[in-house]
Amino acid sequence: MTIALIAGGGIAGPVTAMALQRVGIEAHIYEAYDRGSEGVGAFLTLAVNGLAALRHLDLHDLVCDLGMDTPTMRISNARGKLLAEFKQPGRTLKRADLYRVLRDEAVRRGIHMEYGKRLEDATLTGDGVRVVFSDGSTAEGDLLVGADGLRSRTRTVIDPGAPRARHVGLLNTGGFTDGVTVPGEPGTSYFIFGRKCFFGYNIHPDGQVWWFANPPSRKEPTKEELAAVSPQQWRERLMELFRGDTGPMLDVIRATDEIMTGWNTYDFPTVPTWYNDRMVIVGDAAHATSPASGQGASMAIEDAVVLARSLRDGRNIRSSFAAYESLRRDRVERIVAQGKRNGDGKAPGVAGAFIRDLILPVIMRQAVKKNAMSWIHDYRITWDEPALRQAS
Repeated sequence: MTIALIAGGGIAGPVTAMALQRVGIEAHIYEAYDRGSEGVGAFLTLAVNGLAALRHLDLHDLVCDLGMDTPTMRISNARGKLLAEFKQPGRTLKRADLYRVLRDEAVRRGIHMEYGKRLEDATLTGDGVRVVFSDGSTAEGDLLVGADGLRSRTRTVIDPGAPRARHVGLLNTGGFTDGVTVPGEPGTSYFIFGRKCFFGYNIHPDGQVWWFANPPSRKEPTKEELAAVSPQQWRERLMELFRGDTGPMLDVIRATDEIMTGWNTYDFPTVPTWYNDRMVIVGDAAHATSPASGQGASMAIEDAVVLARSLRDGRNIRSSFAAYESLRRDRVERIVAQGKRNGDGKAPGVAGAFIRDLILPVIMRQAVKKNAMSWIHDYRITWDEPALRQAS
């Protein structure tokens, strides 16, 4: 039996392992951290294309027990004026919950997982690959899948000259809060272009408010610099950024007991090399996109399914990797570019905000009329169609 070593046990790793298992490949997951990610992280939205890809792995119903449906988006400006409202069905859920159910299901299906195994190096052995972990241990298999995220070690093993991720000039923070009343209803994602900062929130059916903010930052702060900012300092900074804007931002921030430590926003415009004879990258390791695209997790899930199909149908591992890349590269790079455009409008300054408020409603009306984003959300993977025929 073919054995795949998977570096990374976040979201892309377990989904890839289960997809490979479906085509008869035994997958072993190696997670860098010495524990799981229970209770860690903010929330994300799985778009309909990502949910559709999960159906091929019998994971759709499992995931749809989490979070809340969010089929509508409403976008307003700092004066409270509605700029756009449109349908974009998806499921909004806590990242930690998504991670937990995917990991638990992978383990239930018999997939081997080890913690504290940070990939240090990997070499081709002629008929396989040998990996070395930072604790000195090793593993061997037929192929290596790098699902190891933005700072992927697999990516730099494949291509030592691989580019670094691009900082897009925004930070992220947010939280979850009870006991505050905000305008709106469950099922809608509310986005507000503040004069100095972007804000978004959802109302869970149980009344809890899930929110995030994107403070602008031209400089890329280090992890240490971000960690040194106390929760109270984040609170004060956000209160100042939103002061004078129309919306529930100040009430939500005041009511939040624990504001998350901020983190940077990155993307990859392009990663030139995705694979070699026995190694390949998926998810953020290959094509990290700004959260403004709403597609990061969905792209990783699509990758997993397409990679499994390609390995099922390929003549050999390298040709399968080539088919996978040809089926994925154009789509994901277009989505990364779209995410960058979306993010660029989040803190444009006074003049930019004036222009945005004038043209965004017109752009959105035209986009809805022409169904301009259908290429993202209407995309479906056909499991039974040979991947190599589709790639040719």
